[in-house]
Amino acid sequence: MNHQLSAGCCQRIMAASQEDDQLFVSPHIVQVLSIKLLPQQSKPQSVDRYRIIISDGLHFIQAMIATQLNGLIASEEFTRFSTIKITRLTANMVQGKKLHIILGCEVVEKIVNDKIGDPQALKVDGETPTPGQGASMPASNYQSPAAPQQQQQAPRQNFGGSSSGQQQQPSHQGNIFAIEGLSPYQNNWTIKARASNKSDVRHWTNARGEGKLFSVNFMDESGEIKATGFNACVDEFYDRIQDGKVYLISKGRVNLAKKKFSNVQNDYEIALERNTEIIECPDGGGVPSIKYKFVEISALHEQAKDSIVDVIGVLKDIGPVSTITTRADQKELIKREVTLVDHSSFSIRLTLWGKQAENFNYSDGCVVAFKGLKVGDYGGRNLSFTFSSMMSTPNPDLSEAYALRGWYDALSSSTSFQTHSSSGGGGGAGGSIDFKRDEIRSLHDVRESQVGTNNQEFFATRATIMHIRSENIAYPGCRSDGCSKKVIDTGNGGWRCEKCDKTFESPEYRYIFSMAVADWSGQLWLQGFNEVGLAVFGCPADEAIAAKERDESAYNAIMHKAATETYNFTCKAKMETFNDQTRIRYTIVRIAPLNHHDEACAMRDLLKESAWSR
Repeated sequence: MNHQLSAGCCQRIMAASQEDDQLFVSPHIVQVLSIKLLPQQSKPQSVDRYRIIISDGLHFIQAMIATQLNGLIASEEFTRFSTIKITRLTANMVQGKKLHIILGCEVVEKIVNDKIGDPQALKVDGETPTPGQGASMPASNYQSPAAPQQQQQAPRQNFGGSSSGQQQQPSHQGNIFAIEGLSPYQNNWTIKARASNKSDVRHWTNARGEGKLFSVNFMDESGEIKATGFNACVDEFYDRIQDGKVYLISKGRVNLAKKKFSNVQNDYEIALERNTEIIECPDGGGVPSIKYKFVEISALHEQAKDSIVDVIGVLKDIGPVSTITTRADQKELIKREVTLVDHSSFSIRLTLWGKQAENFNYSDGCVVAFKGLKVGDYGGRNLSFTFSSMMSTPNPDLSEAYALRGWYDALSSSTSFQTHSSSGGGGGAGGSIDFKRDEIRSLHDVRESQVGTNNQEFFATRATIMHIRSENIAYPGCRSDGCSKKVIDTGNGGWRCEKCDKTFESPEYRYIFSMAVADWSGQLWLQGFNEVGLAVFGCPADEAIAAKERDESAYNAIMHKAATETYNFTCKAKMETFNDQTRIRYTIVRIAPLNHHDEACAMRDLLKESAWSR
């Protein structure tokens, strides 16, 4: 088995020079001799960090496992004496010693009975290596510890720690860390990273006073991290940090990330402080530009509500700037809606807010790349620009943009596009997902299988309505064609739609209700929208609400008649969070009353098939 290991790779990794950075992305097969969970030194919810010892059969060295690989250890996909193939790693200098971080690996063989060979520890001095020893870090991400003199020759601007106007260096510039390697355990660190997605300055007022903040993302080859500055740090850094430029950042505080306010895939974030040092690097070589993970518009229905996606598309339509007033605090918001299309022949509505809506001066037909858009599902799939979203310049220098440009230019003016829209924010009786009799699932099976826990899922079931929550079955909707937004009572006999900017004498009520259904195995609560309500109640929502206001007994008769009826349902199940409570919501996307002739024929065919199989 000794031939499996990449003999000598440990020594080559430890002695890698700046010219040998290819070594850090080449595969190395090693054996795991030890796995150690490091003690928690911060808050209890800190992410676990693992140190392992790896061997190439001749020597062994220590390394850290990147947090995104923790699952391999937690699930015991590899254990002590397993062999793994390292596909990507990086290095940090910590107190003059080189620490390697494994960013990617694959399990070659999980079970190995014993240590392979007789590996010895590499003799590495405890002092910072000199260039002559050849122990330095990849040039793509890191500066040589012996290079401060060369770095001082390049003009750089100090963004913190001094107001004298003299050019300064971060006081710990020798310890260049990969962003992936940052955690609350390190103190004297410096990262070399590109700034992206700088937010607007936001202000707040609460019982403790007033304040302001901004955020910016920093990115290097290993990953991305969000940095946030408050109050005095806004004045110090905001105007000086520019999207796309590369900086050396040090003396920030690394905290656990507040996932609610960030779309960056990192367990930690940086808090900028008064003594934080941010110095521009005119030579930004080796630091990647913005990374996108584009999702096709046609595939947005597969994304969960409130998930964050990157999208590239052609501007098909640009709406005017408008304002809406929030119901909670009557605050006026500025918005603009644009329509994007791509080569999947789907279109999607994107809402821009605030300054982004006001300053949007792109023209129809431009290709634009968006990073960090929020997925919504009201009235079907839609996208929304958030405070942490980012928009490219028109027709960016991306291969995807060139392909889209050529595709769109070749289209005819009469080309139509599909949408993700659905009436009333959910599906209806006329949904596009057919009921599949041979895939009927019992309600007990749906609950026990936790359908919809991880991803949005569809299922078919046959059940009887047992109870309808009749207190509130409809909402006042807009009367404009194609608009189902809720309208607001103006108080003077009118109903106003903020989306259409119109006022009506009366609203058009639309169904939205919950009902308990049951079959032989159990019960489940389903949610229905307008088309479902038309099928269940047999009348428009306007009539049902009028009956409720005019004659309570007539309204109760409508509710009573709807109960005890049996239907074939196609439902959507997905996890949702409301009022800090997470649960699976089951929404009806198609409903059909039983056709007893069809059901009898289906049973006949099933019996025939069963007889022939014997």
